[in-house]
Amino acid sequence: MRAAIAFAVMLAAPAGVGASAPASHSAPVAGAAHVRVLPLQGGRNFRDLGGYRTADGRTVKWGLLYRSGQMHDLTPADYVTLQKLGIRTVCDFRDTAERTKEPTLWPAGQRPKVLSDDYALDMSAMRLPDDPSTWTHEQVVTAMTATYPKLLDQFNGQYRRMFAELLAGDVPLAFHCTAGKDRTGVAAALLLTALGVPRATIVEDYLLSNQHMAPPPAHPTGFWAKLSPEAARTFAGVDRRYIDAVFAVTDRHPGGTMGYLRDELGLDAAKVAKLRALYLTRG
Repeated sequence: MRAAIAFAVMLAAPAGVGASAPASHSAPVAGAAHVRVLPLQGGRNFRDLGGYRTADGRTVKWGLLYRSGQMHDLTPADYVTLQKLGIRTVCDFRDTAERTKEPTLWPAGQRPKVLSDDYALDMSAMRLPDDPSTWTHEQVVTAMTATYPKLLDQFNGQYRRMFAELLAGDVPLAFHCTAGKDRTGVAAALLLTALGVPRATIVEDYLLSNQHMAPPPAHPTGFWAKLSPEAARTFAGVDRRYIDAVFAVTDRHPGGTMGYLRDELGLDAAKVAKLRALYLTRG
């Protein structure tokens, strides 16, 4: 029970800010026509995955692949922006309770194809003491690091479906969870790996959530109020150790992470080549 509650706190991280934070040193800076973080009034960590350079010198196309947190707080103006982007497919990784609590309120006639599963999030790998006021940064990091590899199995079907949509060319596509940093972060790491983006850049994209998530509430209520400030800050962000724990699993797979993509997600060489032909450019 306490594992599920703890992760619910992490999933309910505050909404992201609309303005873009400074880009990291190796991630390409978006040009005037391209913005890494979409300037949505009610957006939560809504980012374009375009512009990242691959190991073979190509670049991920802008305007086709998006990652985000929940879209419940989007404003009418935000939906106009998304309509202009032409979003065709949304992969919603949230569980049944999350989607019920914060539904995405697409305007009439603008709803894209939305793919989701009815399930209850399994966070049994998380172990923390009973008293949230005693939780430390390292305790939360240890618990989250143990939890992340489990996402690979729990969301295998949803990640497979996301790749099937991408292979079918049903884009622009946005994939998201609640905070847009954990389930979504793993999905983005797998996608960028399949496209041939170097590991260092993938990790930098993952860590961008620390720049584009708002801090814990200044006047916390509910379960946030029970957390130590240190634990609250940790839950509201990401740590490299989390995504490294995922790659530790995929790297151990026969053939490494590309072998994992082949065997566990059905992305053989032909499908990887097709993904790269669809979503990379030499320009």
